[in-house]
Amino acid sequence: MHVPDVSVVVIVYNDAERLPTAVRSVLDQTLRGVEVVIVDDCSKDRSYEVAQELEAANPGRVRAFRLPENSGGCGAPRNHGIKQATGTYVMFLDSDDVLERNACRNMLAAAERTGSDLVSGMCVRVHLDNRWGKTTEWYPWIYARTRTLESITEYPDLLVYDTLSTNKCYRRSFLLEQGLEFPVGIHYEDLLFSAQAYVAARRITLIPNHVYYWNVVEKAAAKSISNRRHEIANFVHRMEIHRRVDELLAAKGHTAIKTAKDAKFLKHDLVLHLRDLPLLGDAYRQEFARLANGYLAGIDPAAYENVTYLQAICAYLLGKEDWKNLLAAADAMTNKGRLSSPLAERDGRVYWCAEHLDDAEGRRILDVTGQGFHTAPLSSLALGNRLTSYEDDGRGKVTLSGAVVNPLGRIARDTELSATLEFRARRQIGVRSFSFPVATVRHAGDTIEWSGTADVGGTVRPLGIIDAVWDVRLKLTAGKDRMTTRVSVGGVDLESAARLRVRPRLTRLVSDRFEPEMTKKGNLSYVLTAEGPAAVRTQSLISSAMHGKAAGVVKRGLRRALRARRNIGSGEQKVKVYHEVFSKLPVKKGTVVFESHMGKQYSDSPKAIYEELVRQKAPFQAIWSYAGAKPTGFPPEATLVKRWSWPYLRALAQAEYWVDNQGFPLALSKRPGTTYIQTWHGSALKRMGFHEPRTKAQGKPAQDRFQAAVDRFDHFLVRSEHDVRTLAKGFRLRDEVLLRTGYPRNDALVEAHAAEVDSGERVRGPLAAELGIDPAQRVLLYAPTFRANADGAVEGFSFPFDVEEFADRLGDRVTLLVRTHYLNSVSLPPSVAGRVIDVSRHHDITPLLALADGLITDYSSVMFDYAVLDRPMIFFAYDYEKYATDIRGTYFDLLDKAPGPVVATAEELMQAVAAFDEADAKYAEARRRFLAEFGEYDRGDAARQIVEKFFTRSGK
Repeated sequence: MHVPDVSVVVIVYNDAERLPTAVRSVLDQTLRGVEVVIVDDCSKDRSYEVAQELEAANPGRVRAFRLPENSGGCGAPRNHGIKQATGTYVMFLDSDDVLERNACRNMLAAAERTGSDLVSGMCVRVHLDNRWGKTTEWYPWIYARTRTLESITEYPDLLVYDTLSTNKCYRRSFLLEQGLEFPVGIHYEDLLFSAQAYVAARRITLIPNHVYYWNVVEKAAAKSISNRRHEIANFVHRMEIHRRVDELLAAKGHTAIKTAKDAKFLKHDLVLHLRDLPLLGDAYRQEFARLANGYLAGIDPAAYENVTYLQAICAYLLGKEDWKNLLAAADAMTNKGRLSSPLAERDGRVYWCAEHLDDAEGRRILDVTGQGFHTAPLSSLALGNRLTSYEDDGRGKVTLSGAVVNPLGRIARDTELSATLEFRARRQIGVRSFSFPVATVRHAGDTIEWSGTADVGGTVRPLGIIDAVWDVRLKLTAGKDRMTTRVSVGGVDLESAARLRVRPRLTRLVSDRFEPEMTKKGNLSYVLTAEGPAAVRTQSLISSAMHGKAAGVVKRGLRRALRARRNIGSGEQKVKVYHEVFSKLPVKKGTVVFESHMGKQYSDSPKAIYEELVRQKAPFQAIWSYAGAKPTGFPPEATLVKRWSWPYLRALAQAEYWVDNQGFPLALSKRPGTTYIQTWHGSALKRMGFHEPRTKAQGKPAQDRFQAAVDRFDHFLVRSEHDVRTLAKGFRLRDEVLLRTGYPRNDALVEAHAAEVDSGERVRGPLAAELGIDPAQRVLLYAPTFRANADGAVEGFSFPFDVEEFADRLGDRVTLLVRTHYLNSVSLPPSVAGRVIDVSRHHDITPLLALADGLITDYSSVMFDYAVLDRPMIFFAYDYEKYATDIRGTYFDLLDKAPGPVVATAEELMQAVAAFDEADAKYAEARRRFLAEFGEYDRGDAARQIVEKFFTRSGK
C-alpha cells in the first residue's frame, strides 16, 4: 500500500456547510500524495454525514471518523487524527479554514531537503466580513526568509509569537516518538502543543510561503472559544496553559525564552483581557485579579523592560487592584494615543496617577514624563472622554453626558469653554455628519464635564443602508485650543437603551432605527437597523435577493466600481496619472516647487534660496510641499500643496524647477523641461548611496531604481572637496552636475561670524528673548543625530545622560538647548524648565546655531555647519565604536579630526562643559583646519549664486 506523503487532519464540529471547502483545499493540492483524515467531534448537525459523503466520493484519499462524545475543544479530535494518520508527515486544518494550494508541496520539499522534524510557513488571516477583502499576514517578520534552526534557542521569537499548530507540517514519527499530544479538556491547546513541539524538535525549518488561510469573522454571532473573554473560565484556561509552558521551559533550562515569553504575555495575552474589563462586573474583576496577580508574581522583572509604558502601568495597577486608574490605562492602551488620565506632577516629574507614588517601583513604572504630555500642544493630545450617563426619550432624542480629561489642569478654570456633538457616518465614499450644540460645558477639577441633547430623529438623515455605522465625537473648544474626542462608553449600560427613530433618505422599510452599540475599542457608535415585522421581512427579502444569481452580476460590477474608486487614490494610480496625464501638460515657466526634508519643514537651503528669490524680487511662482495634516511655519504668500496629493503631483509635473534637500518621490520621473537643483542636507561622516554595504547588497533592479532617482539631479550643491569625494561618488554623480557654491543655509552663519569678528561682539538676536534665555547664561546646543537598527529603522530618542543632573550641576551657568534630529522627538521633565529647553519644533536649525555659544553633538552633520562660526564644539561619542563599525561605516575617523574634545561618558561630558573656555582656546587651530577641509566653499553667497545663475534674467 502506498504511504501518503502528508496526512491532513481536518477537525469539524457543527460545520457541515464549510467542511467541503476545507477538504477540497486539501484534495486540490499540487502535491498529489496527500490524504484527508476528517475527525468529527460528535456534531449535532450533518457534519459527520457530510464527512462520510466526502469519503465515499474520494475513496483512498478521504477517511472519516467520529468521536463518541463531544470533547468541547480541538485537542481530542486532533489527537485522534494523529493516531489514524498514515502519512510520513501530518498537518492540521480546521473546517472553517483552507490550505494554500502549494502548502503541502512547499512544506514537504523543505522537510525532505533539511531533514527537519517540523516545518512552519506563513499563516494569513482572511477577514471575511471586511468589504475590501482585507488580509493580514501572521507575524510576517518571522517568515521573511527561509531559515533552518538546530534548536529553538536560536530563534526564541518563533516559540513566543507563532503559537499556531495549523501552519506547520510535522514528521509523524517525531510526534509518535516524543509522545506529543494536544491537551484535552482545556482551551488554548495550541500554545502548549506548539511549545512542546518546538522544544523537542531536532531541527526546524521556516519557509517564507503562505501555507494556511485562517478565515476570520469579526462580528460573528457565536464567538469562538478564544474570543469568549467575558467568561472567567476562558482566562482560567489561558493561565493554566501558560503555567504548563513555563514549567516546560524551566525543565529545559530555557531562561531567555521564558523572559521573552513573559514580555509577550504582558504585551498580548494580558492586554486582550484588560480591554474587556470596563464592561465586566466586580465579581469578575476580583477573580480576574486573583488569577492574573498569581501569575504576574512569577514574571521575570526583566520582561518589563521590553514592553510599552502603558503595558507596564496596566500590569502594575492590576497588581494593586486599582480599578479606577487601571481602566483609564486600559482605555488608553486600546485606543492608541489617547490620554485617559488627568496625570499628576511631583518633584518635577509627571506620573500617570497620583496614587502609589510612595512606592519606589510605582514611581518608576508610573513615570510618564518622557511621553511629553505636559509639553505637547493641548490640541495635539487625544484626550479621554468617558460617557457618564445615557438617556433617550424612546423616540428620536438622546441626552449624553460625559467627562473629558483635563491633564495637569492645563485647561485653566478661567478658560472659556464650548462644545458640539457630532454624529458622523463611517463610510468610504464622502463624509456625512450632523452636529448639535452642547448645552452644558464646565470645569470639574481633573475633568471638563459636558451634557447635551441631540435630536437625532429630527436631524440625522442617513442614506439608507449605505450609511450603516455612525460614530459619535465631541468637539471641544477651550480658549484658542480645539480638540476632537471620541466618546468612550465606559461603564454605561447600553443594553436597555432604546433604538432611536431616524428618517433615512432611501429605503425607510429597510432601515429606520439607530441602535447604540460599543465598538471594539470601547467607543459609542450607532448602527442603522430596522424595527417591526414588515421591516424585518423586507430585510430578509433583500438579503435573499442579494445572494441570488442576478445579484452576483450586480455585486461583481459594484466591487469593480468600488475597487476602481479606491485605486484612484492609490500610490500606483497616482504615479500612473503623473506620467501619463500630468507630464503631458505644458511646463509652467517661472514655477518652482520647494521641499525640505520630504515636506516636514520650512527650512534649510531650500528656504534660503526661496528667501533670496523674494529679496531679489525675481519673477517666479513658489509652491511649497508640506507633509502631515496641517502646514505650520510656511510663508503665507506661497502656494502650499500636500505631499503626494493630486495638486502636488501636477505641480511637480509642470514645474520649471525642483528645489529640495533630500529627494522628491523616487517613482516620479523628471521631465526634460524641468531643472532639478538638489541642495542636499549635510556633509557626510557615514557612508552614503552606493558606498553603503546595504545598497551594494540589493539586487540589480533595486540598484537601477536608485540610480535612476539620483540621475534626476541636474545640479548638486557641495561645500567642499570632501563632498565631491564622498557624497558625489556615493551617488555616482558626474562632475558637471556639481555646483561648488557651499550651502545656502550657511550664508547666515558666515554673515554672523563676519559681524562678530568685525564688532568683537556676539549679538544673540530676538530668538534668545523668545526662548527666555538669561543674557548672562552661556548657551549650548545639544544636537545629536538619529540611531537606526540593523534593518535601517529609526530608533526612538532617549538622553544618553541624566538631563536633570546636567541641569542641577550646570544650570546656574549654562542654558542647554536640545534639538533632536527631525526623525526623533524628546520630552523634558518639568524639573529642568528654564535650564534645559526643547527647541526641536524650530524647524530651521540655522538660527539656533547662530544663537549657541557652543555645540554638543555626536556624529551629526551639524558639526560641519557649525564650524563656519568658529565656536567650540564638544563631541559626546558614547557609542562611537558601535556607530563607526556598524554596517554602513564612516568616511573618516572622527577621533582624529574632531575640532573639540571627544568624550565617552556622561561625567566626561559634564567636565568638558565645565572646562568650556579652556577647550575653546585649545582647539582653535583644529577648528580652522576642520573648516578648511569640510567647508571651503561656504563663503556666504551660495543663495545669491544660485538665484543669479538660474532665476534672474542676467543669469539666464
